[in-house]
Amino acid sequence: MISRRALNFGLGSLLTLPLIATDAIAATPEDAKFEKIAKDWLENMLSSSPVSATQIGDHRFDGIVDDLSKAGIEKGLQASKKFLSKLDKINKSTLSPQTAIDFELLKNSLKSQIWETEVLKTWEWNPLYYQNIIGGGVYNVMAREFAPMKNRMFSAVSRLQKAEKVIMQMRENIIPQNVPKPYALTYSAQNKGLHSIVDEMIKPNLGVFDDGIMRPLVDAVIEKFSEVVNENQKWIDETLVPAAKGDFRVGAEVFDKQLQFVLQSDLTREDIKQKALERIKFVRGQMFEIAKNYYTDAIPATPDEATIQKVIQNAIDKAAEARPERNALVETATAMTEVARKFVIEKDLITLPDGPVKVILMPEFQRGYAVAYCDSPGPLDKNLPTFYAVSPIPDDWTKEQADSFLKEYSLRGIQDIAVHEAMPGHYVQIFHANTYPSILRAILSSGSFVEGWAVYAENMMVEQGFKADDPLYKLVQLKVQLRTITNALIDQKIHCEGMTEDEMMKLLTETAFQEESEARGKWRRAQLSYTQLSTYFVGFMEHLDARATYEKKMGGNFNLKKYHDGILAFGSPPMKYAKASLLG
Repeated sequence: MISRRALNFGLGSLLTLPLIATDAIAATPEDAKFEKIAKDWLENMLSSSPVSATQIGDHRFDGIVDDLSKAGIEKGLQASKKFLSKLDKINKSTLSPQTAIDFELLKNSLKSQIWETEVLKTWEWNPLYYQNIIGGGVYNVMAREFAPMKNRMFSAVSRLQKAEKVIMQMRENIIPQNVPKPYALTYSAQNKGLHSIVDEMIKPNLGVFDDGIMRPLVDAVIEKFSEVVNENQKWIDETLVPAAKGDFRVGAEVFDKQLQFVLQSDLTREDIKQKALERIKFVRGQMFEIAKNYYTDAIPATPDEATIQKVIQNAIDKAAEARPERNALVETATAMTEVARKFVIEKDLITLPDGPVKVILMPEFQRGYAVAYCDSPGPLDKNLPTFYAVSPIPDDWTKEQADSFLKEYSLRGIQDIAVHEAMPGHYVQIFHANTYPSILRAILSSGSFVEGWAVYAENMMVEQGFKADDPLYKLVQLKVQLRTITNALIDQKIHCEGMTEDEMMKLLTETAFQEESEARGKWRRAQLSYTQLSTYFVGFMEHLDARATYEKKMGGNFNLKKYHDGILAFGSPPMKYAKASLLG
């Protein structure tokens, strides 16, 4: 479960929305200096990141793609260094409070870009770095109706024409023997999925080219694109995959550095581990109290761990008996989202967006990383739908594999995911974030704030009585919370401590009660990322702490809706900034 947001890139037109949100009364001359630097940075980044610009909602560059040649990457690196140097000349102490937050976000982003390009050199060993430029470039143009279909088709076809260039840049930059095998295999699967973009998004709309002149030209582009993708598939499977010998484990030094950039907090890896271990004991204790009511045999007054495990597993098995149909995941998720929406309205928990969230099948080129994600429109795209994407069960899965998946994602499990992704999770939080008058902050959002809110939303809904007549729903929600906690543990244990797949499977299937198919999928995901899996748990604990602090301050005047609207009123900055802004 994840939220797809554009990070570390800029936006183009600043004519209608403010770049940063200065404090009207406390604005300083230094604020104006910073805004000029930030505006120049954002505009500059658009020229090198047109695919991200489309996702953000600036459509001036929809027909072109990023230059990922060595020269293009070097140009971006030097630009980042130039803007960081300019920021260093700003006197941060004289900035108004909200502008100072944006200053810190931009500085962190620039440092992260420089480190990733110059030291980590992702562009030399991660072919997935290039994949979104092709697949995402076309998908982002076609998925939402921000312009007439013919206009978007022209842009999409233009980007299809540039696929070969991007693939050649990838091959020139990538050092096959440095590519970790999981990255190569995932790239192979996602490259095949590029055909589905043409089949599902381009071909059904070819009727817009009805003048007899453009259609043959477009048909030729599509044919060439198919040839390019097929030829690249041959290279991937015959050259890249056999040669891929890189270590997917990044090691403690890289992990800790990335953790600082991602969390922007003082928490260390060890801090996170200790908090996670404590929370696991707390959650399992709650689960046991619920599960006792569904166990028919006698339970000792002081049960041992084996008995506790058996009692909880028994109740989880009962909770998983109600399952969706194999081919009805979208319909089920849609219905569950509406159930959650009605409860939020009934309890008046938070201000909701006017528009609906649209549940869709996850595009094929995006599969293989997460089971579901929330894809919100960019901050400049107004009145466009948010997509809650659900990965379908693969057609080639056996009945046993599908049953394992549906046991993990039972009706109760899908209900909890609907809360996380949509109501009142990512969809609602990002709606609030995009109303904050700082485009810079909307773009440089904090993953731990965003993911932490969605996990907090799951917990809060149960706390407020959601599905109160079904204790097994709370059990499932606690099980999903265990997933959040163990995500943070395996994140660091795999990359820093050499955790094996068997060791991870034992932790996830026994301690966290996950089905084998879910746990196996997490091994793949953990191999393809580092530190991102920690953001859920860290952000969740930060949201719990912020609410407790605010509630203590307000005493008898505490109002939950006012708190929720308040903590989300400052965009999606790291929690330390949101909390300070709310508490004053």
